[in-house]
Amino acid sequence: MKKYLILTLAALALLSCRHPEVEFVDFDTFHVTSVKSADVLMADGSLNPEFHFMEEPNIDSGETKLAYTDVNSMVRDILGEVNCNSLYHVAGTYTGHDVIGAPLTLSGKLLIPKKGPVKNLIIVSHYTIGANFETPSETFPLEGIWAAKGYAVCIADYIGFGVTADRIHPYMHTESTARSVVDMALAVKPYLEHIGRKPESDEVILAGYSQGGATTVAVMDMIQDECETELPIKKVYAGGGPYDLAATYDISMELDKTGIPCAIPMIVQGINEGEYLGLEMADFFKPSLLEHYDEWINSKKYTVKEINRMMNATALSQIMTEEGRDKHNTETARLYQALLRNSVLRFSPHAPMYIFHSRQDETVPFINALKAEEWFKGYDIHYDFDNYGAHGMGAIYFLTKVYKDL
Repeated sequence: MKKYLILTLAALALLSCRHPEVEFVDFDTFHVTSVKSADVLMADGSLNPEFHFMEEPNIDSGETKLAYTDVNSMVRDILGEVNCNSLYHVAGTYTGHDVIGAPLTLSGKLLIPKKGPVKNLIIVSHYTIGANFETPSETFPLEGIWAAKGYAVCIADYIGFGVTADRIHPYMHTESTARSVVDMALAVKPYLEHIGRKPESDEVILAGYSQGGATTVAVMDMIQDECETELPIKKVYAGGGPYDLAATYDISMELDKTGIPCAIPMIVQGINEGEYLGLEMADFFKPSLLEHYDEWINSKKYTVKEINRMMNATALSQIMTEEGRDKHNTETARLYQALLRNSVLRFSPHAPMYIFHSRQDETVPFINALKAEEWFKGYDIHYDFDNYGAHGMGAIYFLTKVYKDL
């Protein structure tokens, strides 16, 4: 057994009362780096101000301030079913894999209720972030509200964030991002048993929004292919996801518009990194972006909204070269084929799914929801497509709807 990181938690009483104290320790699979406790709701009934939730990424949107007011009231309204208001935040590392499958130490966070039984493990894939201080291991992720209902929630940082912040994030690269999530779940499951908080059910729940929505679908596919016995899936919740990258490229080029400018360089670089395409960014991006690329995107200093403001453009023609916007161009065609390979809908789901998308979403085009509905026809899927506002507000509706359904 590796060195002990001892934190006596007298308040952590198990339902059976057989373990009045539990030590959060380094374990062979999940290695603890920090433990803290935090309440979901404050004494005055407001949401903990430490919660981190999605910015509205569109630089022209005015919903961000409104979103915080609404999330406070929305979350407060649904938290009548709280099993435990106080949560443990257990940040740690685990052995995952890099983009070529070699072992790599990755990081993430596990949130668990301080008391009471744990129902299931919820495996969360997080949404698009730009700054390293936004990583799950460094924040109070809003998905943590699900832990208050009696669930263990694990959230991987992904390659390129947390302990691997010095690496390029392989944004929207299906294989490596989904594997980092699955690897963490496989590490956390025995860890929970080791500390006496084994879930009552072996079935896991998958959930994610935006980038996390597409990643969640990819995680489902990967688990079904590789480790369905270890991680049997109870239900999957996917919201606002770019499930079909090629269709997203096509409609964005047709409209010459994006609701999340920073995602354009992130996708080109991320797919290039994950697929080892060897593309030159100068072939895709105009000098106004290219000369700031490493600072804005790869320094991990700036949030999505800050990057969007610095880019100050929503038209693809302002961001990308003419060749980069032409999928028949030799190099762009290679990227386009990689986008097809990294779309996540081409499999048969074995478990029930809930797929959410706001029809007003201009960040992740609604065509993605329609493509999911078209591909998964005949399967056990509940589709929730309505006017839920812009992308950031949709995230709040998604989180609260999942909470009510759990």
